[in-house]
Amino acid sequence: MATPERIETFRELRVYQAAFEAAMEIFRLTKAFPPEEKYSLTDQIRRSSRSVCTNIAEAWRKRRYRAAFIAKLSDSETEAAETQVWLDFSFRSGYIDVATHRRLDDTYNHIIAQLVKMMDNPEK
Repeated sequence: MATPERIETFRELRVYQAAFEAAMEIFRLTKAFPPEEKYSLTDQIRRSSRSVCTNIAEAWRKRRYRAAFIAKLSDSETEAAETQVWLDFSFRSGYIDVATHRRLDDTYNHIIAQLVKMMDNPEK
């Protein structure tokens, strides 16, 4: 029987990789948002999408403390849900198209599912 692959750093986590790529795509997309959104929608969606990643990294460093690990993953889940709200605003405002909205929303649903699985099984 093969031994499971040992993860050495948070950057190796699939959930982190997905969140990072999604945040980078949001950064690229928001470059085209109107200037009047700079201090509201643009800043908020960039901040929340990046926070998904940073909270995963922080959770990884706290993994030996079950409650702290779960709390940081929960923060990451909350930021992912917030990002979905900002994606809704971006779509309804006409800044992203329906296909982009669906794809990113699905990506964040998948990220949230992975985070919930990690919170439900923190020992793994």
